[in-house]
Amino acid sequence: MRWPTLFVSHGSPMLAVEPGLTGPVLADWSAAQGRKPRGILVVSPHWMGEGLALSTRDHQVAWHDFGGFPPELYTLQYAAPGSPELAARTQALLAESGIAADRDPRRPLDHGAWVPLRYLYPDVDVPVVQLSLDMGRDAAGQMALGRALAPLRDEDILIIGSGSLTHNLRHVRMPQDAPAAAYVPAFQEWYARNLADHNVPALLDWQAEAPAALQAHPHDDHLMPLYVALGAGGPAARARRLNDEISYSALAMDAYQFD
Repeated sequence: MRWPTLFVSHGSPMLAVEPGLTGPVLADWSAAQGRKPRGILVVSPHWMGEGLALSTRDHQVAWHDFGGFPPELYTLQYAAPGSPELAARTQALLAESGIAADRDPRRPLDHGAWVPLRYLYPDVDVPVVQLSLDMGRDAAGQMALGRALAPLRDEDILIIGSGSLTHNLRHVRMPQDAPAAAYVPAFQEWYARNLADHNVPALLDWQAEAPAALQAHPHDDHLMPLYVALGAGGPAARARRLNDEISYSALAMDAYQFD
């Protein structure tokens, strides 16, 4: 059976200890599949560079790539198996589309990868490979990358784009359930409508067409993994919205399945 692809909003690192609505949504989605993938390929904005690279560790570790949070966060681990084989297969598949990717044998899993995986696969028994986010690609380029990765879905691999549907840290307010900034629901609903309609031209022109786009994303890094997942979902991917939570006023925690 072909796996769908996922876009998940990982929000704050505090998601690891404050599941809110998002943690149970991810756990329920995983349980509803009735099986586990042979491996996971995850793209996160917390590993960015010019071009692409793949983690090739035999054994993954959780990188606590953040500061100023409660001590309990720094004790959490996610020691999933790595998969040099999946990394090599991904590198070869990208090469077939003329896309180069390096290998990195030391890179650990950043919190954009391991925090949502703690809810999706808490048994820590599915091999994980992380693919860096190519900061030189716009939305169209990220979709093209996703299309190149799509054959992995037929090889029992789950492709996850991890980011945040809105991500303006200047507008973050405490506590977790603080009232939403006014622009956040409008931005969420614009994406929900255009993803449901598979309106690719509008989605690719999001900076001009989406309401309050610059407020929602002063930088586009946390939105680009959505386009990787959308591209990997196929040319006529159906979008299913799994979650619409808003955390800390400014972080839309939407999750989508594409297939």
